[in-house]
This record gives sequence, structure tokens and C-alpha cells, in this order.
Amino acid sequence: MITVTKTFLPPQEEYQAILSRAWDAGWITNRGVLVKELEEKLKTYLGVPNIIATTNGTLPLQIAIKALGLTGEIITTPFSYVATTSSIVWENCKPVFVDIHPDYFTIDESLIEAAVTDRTTAILATHVFGNPCNVEAIEKIAVKHNLKVIYDGAHCFGVTYKGTSIFNFGDVSTCSFHATKLFHTGEGGAIFCGDANLSQKLYFHHNFGHDGPDKFKGIGINAKMSELQAALGLAVFVYINTLITGRKKVFQYYYERLVEEKNIRLLKIRPETELNYSYFPVIFENEEVCLKVKQRLEKLYIYPRRYFYPSLNLMDYAEGDSCLIAENYSTQILCLPMYHDLSAESQEFIILIIQQVLNE
Repeated sequence: MITVTKTFLPPQEEYQAILSRAWDAGWITNRGVLVKELEEKLKTYLGVPNIIATTNGTLPLQIAIKALGLTGEIITTPFSYVATTSSIVWENCKPVFVDIHPDYFTIDESLIEAAVTDRTTAILATHVFGNPCNVEAIEKIAVKHNLKVIYDGAHCFGVTYKGTSIFNFGDVSTCSFHATKLFHTGEGGAIFCGDANLSQKLYFHHNFGHDGPDKFKGIGINAKMSELQAALGLAVFVYINTLITGRKKVFQYYYERLVEEKNIRLLKIRPETELNYSYFPVIFENEEVCLKVKQRLEKLYIYPRRYFYPSLNLMDYAEGDSCLIAENYSTQILCLPMYHDLSAESQEFIILIIQQVLNE
């Protein structure tokens, strides 16, 4: 069986050796030494000034909306995982959808300004499959209209744009450390913020508002990462460069074999981007072909994913206007199996099935 991704698990004895430190200390949660060590390692590796490790990748979005005091309308993308939109609605704001760029799959920055109203308070955009948004254009719009900017960087661990971490853009950026991601802690995530005062506010929000054991600074929730999660992250961290190198090889093999195929579209990488090679999406000519490829592969125990489906403006709680490109792409897309040690033989078999369907 070949799945769309495969969780990288370091040798169990390496995880246990790190975890034993928490066991010996009898400290399993509430920001123990392993969480703090992981934060410091990630801060250095990623080149970011501040990081808050969290128990999953969705709470950072909700905390960011809360900490920035957002109300009213938030302009966002329909082409993302459902957590992007559900976080907006969960925090009692209204998502206003703007269609995506046909090449980069990210929010189309040329359409954002037309969606701004006197009720707009922020832009929440997703770096799709690790491919950056046009952060310069979004920043100009935000400054002009006094809007906050949040980036959903769930897929972006290790991605750089113009030589800097993608997490250094926007008022707040977030990441997921879910088990399916390049870097993971089983479940987990992080909040990134360059402003020290705002970062402190985000910190209090992620820990019930605690400012010490018996003092509080405002409202908060429980988004803390546990020592068990941090131990896994520390064990995985050692292998990051190996994982990226392996994924790059897999990504390039797919690209070289599929780039000349007619009637499919591949993701265009924004110039001056260093990818982490986390996904390999293919847009087929129509939904019928997409589903035929999917079904043909699944009969052979190969499981790509319709990622992202459906277009989020069609969710019953979102009530978004039509976004034709996102709606079409969401029905025509498959993410092909992608992990660091996927063999060339397996890739060639997957490509052969795709080519057979395209040529029927």
C-alpha cells in the first residue's frame, strides 16, 4: 500500500532516550524542558525571532485572531484546509473569499483590494503546499487599509522566500506539526510573531492567560505542547535535512516525468522560493479524469488525495461568493504520494497509470 504521505518515525530508542528526561523529571506538560529546548532549536533552524510551540496547528489561527482583536470580515482563500475558514467562523468573524491565482494556487492578490469594506479587519492567507503568497503585495494592501495579516503556513516548515523564513512575514504566521507533515510532533504546531509585545500576548493566550502560577494577563485557552510531543519533535528534528533531501529527489522525479504531459497543470513555484517539497499536486483537465486516475490507483492500493476539496467558499457555514478557479481546481486536483523514501520504481508505476488514463 502506498499512501499520499507516510509519517516519518525515528528509531524508537532515540525517542525513548529523549522522553526519559521528562520521565525522570516527572514533568510531562506545562512547558517543561523539552518544549523549551525544541522551541530554541526551531528558532535557530528556521531563523525566526519568536516561536510558541502548541498542541496542534489549528489553535494558533484561533489564538492569532483573538490576540489581534479581529472582528467583522476577514479576507481569505477558498483553497486551503478547512481549518483556515473554520477558525475564522469559530472566532465569530465572517470569511470573505477571494479566488486564487491559477499558477501559484495562492490567494490572488490582485483581487484582494476589491473585497475590502469598512468591516474588513484582516487578511488570512495560506501559503499553498508551501508555495508563498505574494507577501509584498499583501503587505501594501494591509498598510493602505490598516489591516492585520495572518499567514496559514501549515505546509511551510523550512520554506524560505528571498532568503528569509516564510514565517517572518505578516503580523502572525502559523505552522502545523501534524504527523503527516515534513516536521512533526505527532500532533502539534507553532505560532510565529516578529513583534515582541504581540508575541507575549499570544503566549499568554496559549496558556490560560497565566503570568506565573497565580497571576493572569487576560483571557486564554490551553494550547500548550506536552513533553511527549516535544520529545518526538526533538527526535525527528535530527533527520530534517535528510527528509528534505529525499523529498526533493521525489519531487524532481515527478516533475521531470510529468511536466511535458498535456491536459494537466503543475504548481508553479514563486520565484526566489526555497521549497520544502512537502506535496506534489496535479490539476487534471476535469473532475471525470481526476476521479478516474484516483480510482485506477486505488484499485492498486495507491492512495492519492483530493487536497484541497471542497472549495471552502462552498462550506455550509461559510456562505461565500463564487470563486471559479478554486472551485474548479478543488474538483480536479490530486496530491500524489510524497515522502522522503518513496522509490523511483513506485513513482514510475504511479506515473504510468496517470499516463494511461490521460491517453485513453
